[in-house]
Amino acid sequence: MIKKTKTEEIVSIVEPRPSAIYLDREISQLAFNRRVLAQAEDTSIPALERLKYLCIVSNNLDEFFEVRIASLLANRIEGEHIDPPILAAALERTNAECHRIVARQYEVLNTEVLPQLAAKGIKLLRHDDRNERQAAWVKNYFDQYVRPLLTPIGLDPAHPFPQVLNKSLNFIVELSGKDAFGRGTAIAIVKAPRVLPRVIKLPDELSDDGGTSFCLLSSVIHAHMDELFTGREVISYSQFRVTRNSDLWVDEEEVKNLRQALQSELHSRQFGVAVRLEVSNRCPAHLADFLLNQFSIDRNRLYAVDGPVNMVRLSEIVDHVHQPALRFPPFYQSMPSQFGGEDIFDLLRMRDMLLHHPFESFQPVVDFVRTAAHDPDVVAIKQTIYRTGMNSDLMEALIYAAQHGKEVTVIVELMARFDEEANINWADKLERAGAQVVYGVVGLKTHAKLALVIRREAGELRCYAHLGTGNYHPTTTRFYTDFGLLTAHPQLTAEVNEVFIHLTSLTKPKKLEYLWLAPFALQKEITRAIRNEAAIARQGRPGRIIAKMNALLDESVIRELYAASAEGVKIDLIVRGACALRPGVPGLSDNIKVRSIIGRFLEHTRIYYFRNDLAHDVRLASADWMNRNLFRRIEVAFPVLDPQLKKRIINEGLNPYLKDNTHAWHLEQNGSYIKRKSRARQIPYSAQDYLASTLGAQSVEPEN
Repeated sequence: MIKKTKTEEIVSIVEPRPSAIYLDREISQLAFNRRVLAQAEDTSIPALERLKYLCIVSNNLDEFFEVRIASLLANRIEGEHIDPPILAAALERTNAECHRIVARQYEVLNTEVLPQLAAKGIKLLRHDDRNERQAAWVKNYFDQYVRPLLTPIGLDPAHPFPQVLNKSLNFIVELSGKDAFGRGTAIAIVKAPRVLPRVIKLPDELSDDGGTSFCLLSSVIHAHMDELFTGREVISYSQFRVTRNSDLWVDEEEVKNLRQALQSELHSRQFGVAVRLEVSNRCPAHLADFLLNQFSIDRNRLYAVDGPVNMVRLSEIVDHVHQPALRFPPFYQSMPSQFGGEDIFDLLRMRDMLLHHPFESFQPVVDFVRTAAHDPDVVAIKQTIYRTGMNSDLMEALIYAAQHGKEVTVIVELMARFDEEANINWADKLERAGAQVVYGVVGLKTHAKLALVIRREAGELRCYAHLGTGNYHPTTTRFYTDFGLLTAHPQLTAEVNEVFIHLTSLTKPKKLEYLWLAPFALQKEITRAIRNEAAIARQGRPGRIIAKMNALLDESVIRELYAASAEGVKIDLIVRGACALRPGVPGLSDNIKVRSIIGRFLEHTRIYYFRNDLAHDVRLASADWMNRNLFRRIEVAFPVLDPQLKKRIINEGLNPYLKDNTHAWHLEQNGSYIKRKSRARQIPYSAQDYLASTLGAQSVEPEN
């Protein structure tokens, strides 16, 4: 009888009882939002930052409903149908947890954060809170700026229920009496104009205590609702907001021009299938029922909230208030000393350069492209773009390069969720400047982060490249943790060029020695590296794996990690968000620990470390260990070859996070997360605080 391998044994365990060893994806994703919410609950964090965390939770939940719940309701997850009982159970679990999170969110807002801000003179005024002068100012504001833009719609056969945009602010109003034509139209809908700010700052001189006061647009309309219905009595009303399925879909096999098709599809996103209804907790039951029926939403997805139906908009308060004591201490990115005015191409010919964002500035990357755009010896620039924002010096540099005769090729991912419009606009500008714009590979999102400069030197062409774990986005590079590598390594840069040729020509990529490219080789190479550590452990030597990423959900990789753990490989996983691996199961994952770091900055770095008999293989990547990243996206994992830069990544990207006893949450076997606390006499240690204050690195071996 042939003995089964550890992986085969794991598969035999998994197939009959997958839920016993895989954690629920949706609940794990919501657990991440619980950890973000815990930041808002933390009284040691400044008040405006606590408010910001509440807004982040709301934004995350919006996307969770727009994409994940929408997919569940469509009964298709990642192309697979779900059995009805499993689907119903998944929806019940997620709905219950979402309700608990939202209830706690508004409780923290109303009983902790808003009172804390009010004590510092920053007040969010409801109708009854406004003094006489403030009420008069709000009345004038309503008359001048709000009422002229409102169009109340009384519902009758000639005035059907209006189209309601995704996540827009609306009001349902119940009226008594008869309209001007003697008919008893009882229900009206009022849509708040999108051009108006949702948070309105009142003049400081109107405040009784000299503080700063705000009111919400919804409160302004509430206060003067009766003025919209002359001759009718407003019996009751409520603000409401509908969340819709926002996952764009185009038939990529039929469409001839992806950009044109996507532009048409973007409009329909506003009117996708309704998946959630939010109303005021004072909304009468019969009005809520009317809306649920109108939008065909199940009652389990009705959220009656004690506050604004769109908490995300409260972030405008954060933008308006300038009190340093209510924010985190100022953080200043450093400019790496090696970029001290020398020619960047001269520097890269001598050695590779590593950048660690946001602790180090992203400016050297912008300067790399900008210098290339202006350098007469540069003949070509190639770059991938996934997210870059509406304003980007880097994109302007590419446009300049194209306008001035350089060969510029840009792989623009048009299907980057919620950044489609910005990317379409950039694609249009690039094409008009003369750049060659390609939209990646049909059916596969191009998520790799690559930039290549080809320069003529001494009669030959030489390549320089930037490879990163994060997007070329000027805003997120100040708040997301990421690594970027600038290199002139001949073989590595040649392979980067091969990836670009593959993406533009759609030919089969050549065999790559340095880069792990998805969907062709990345999962296979990760599997090979994990199995190598297991083989080393079987021979009695230390096997060690550390991986840092945003999400761990791919079952094929999880099975390999379980098998390696069973062989004795010590595995530490630093997973910010959803994690389906169940750690600490006897005989299955005894040697696996999972932690999540939630702090001031969004952890976004992807690092794969394999000890490999002291070779210390270190790779940076654009890919999480998710099925979509490994099989349905263009992703790149690249090696860090310079020994000193390996040390930096180990000592900046891994070791501090394994030591963190301030912002670390440990995943338990049952799927719950426990926040790690410093023990008695133990000095509190935050990885992010350490990295913000110093970027020194000493040891090579990752700490135990």
